[in-house]
Amino acid sequence: MFVCEESSQETKKDKMKNTTDKTPVCYVYLLSKAYQKGHNLVQGNLKKFGLTNMQYVVLECLWRSEGLTLSETGKQLSIDKATLSGVIERMTDAGWIQKEKDLQDKRVCRLFPSEKSKSLKEQLVKERVKANDKLLSGFSMDEKVILKRLLLAML
Repeated sequence: MFVCEESSQETKKDKMKNTTDKTPVCYVYLLSKAYQKGHNLVQGNLKKFGLTNMQYVVLECLWRSEGLTLSETGKQLSIDKATLSGVIERMTDAGWIQKEKDLQDKRVCRLFPSEKSKSLKEQLVKERVKANDKLLSGFSMDEKVILKRLLLAML
């Protein structure tokens, strides 16, 4: 099932019916193709705001839990500190987040969404929801729940 000739009108359920036990399946490949499709949908919706997918995910994390440290943010998002620190710097420079020194430990910076990101939160969340809805439009609610459960189990 790497690449096969299929009708563009073939549904996801039809694709599953056409898959036999003899069909070689590379889950890494399939996940990467699904990632590309989702990434492109979200990126297309965020481009007008000047945000990347990664920056948006950081904002979602900080909207849920303001005042996290870089390490705490990375842990919640499963992103290493080295990767995240560059993202945070660009977001700070662009006015999406603010860094404040921790009151107890001046070596630690706490991260907060800026007024800019707070004022655009509703619009940005709508763009993410729109991309998710489009990506999963052929799935039932049960299938969406199962997919989420399976993806979370892989992290």
